[in-house]
Amino acid sequence: MELRQLRYFAKVVEMGSLGRAALELGVGASALSQQLTRLEQELSIRLLNRTSLGATPTPAGLAFLHHAQLTLRQADYAVQAAQRDRLRGYVSVGLPPTVASVLALPLIETLQQRYPDIQLHLVEMLSGYLGAQLNARQLDLAVVFHPDPGRRWTLHPLLDEALILLHAPGLPGVPATASLSLAALGRLPLVLPSMQHGLRSGLAAAMETLGLDINVVMEIDGLATLMKVVRQGLAATIQPGSAAAHAYAEGLGTIRLHDHPLQRRNLLASLADDELSPAALATRVVILEVVRRLVGEGRWPGASLLDASGPAL
Repeated sequence: MELRQLRYFAKVVEMGSLGRAALELGVGASALSQQLTRLEQELSIRLLNRTSLGATPTPAGLAFLHHAQLTLRQADYAVQAAQRDRLRGYVSVGLPPTVASVLALPLIETLQQRYPDIQLHLVEMLSGYLGAQLNARQLDLAVVFHPDPGRRWTLHPLLDEALILLHAPGLPGVPATASLSLAALGRLPLVLPSMQHGLRSGLAAAMETLGLDINVVMEIDGLATLMKVVRQGLAATIQPGSAAAHAYAEGLGTIRLHDHPLQRRNLLASLADDELSPAALATRVVILEVVRRLVGEGRWPGASLLDASGPAL
């Protein structure tokens, strides 16, 4: 005996017709009839009188209906209890600052609406530190830019972000053009995070493959201070499109790189599934959904979605 058979039987009695019950349940009338027949065969008793005018319960069917409804109600209570327990808990999520500027608020709002009993601990720090926090089990999930092959992480690809040059107006050496070659980029004074961070290491690798150097005059492992240096006109920087969205409001210039568009890959990393709580697993699903929505609505500048619907890496 299956719960769906009990639901089918109760709905037929409620609607007084197999046809109307099938429409309500969203199943075919023949499939519904087959399930009810199997139920009657298992019980070795007729539960319904079926006529051209509809379907009515037999005396045995009325007795069975009462207990079927109790069983269905208890099953619903069991599901609700499981969901309440699954959706309650503490989840720690790490985001790099530029990612947090786009993702943090929509993520918080969606989690509060969907899973109000989940307590979110949001950590904002440069990507090089997030991997270490994840390895130390101080984070459940984190957006990272490079996988760590030596760690037992579950990885979901999120998106690629275009990297662009940000500079203060009048910075010496910056051409008055809308685009810039990588060779010209190598002559500009740049302030960047240190090599342990994903943006810097990715940029260095791209330049190295082309036999080019970059002129890093300062290393600052803090986005707020780094951007103050840029606004003061002391150096330019390379940042993703999410940071460029705020650059316009701050009066900074933006220049795209035309001969070799640099990109930063965003990956959602988590502990192995068997180490994640149900609340953390639910939060991971929400992050994937929110990222797709933000990119689809054009709210993540310079981003192109990757296929996160397939198997995890």
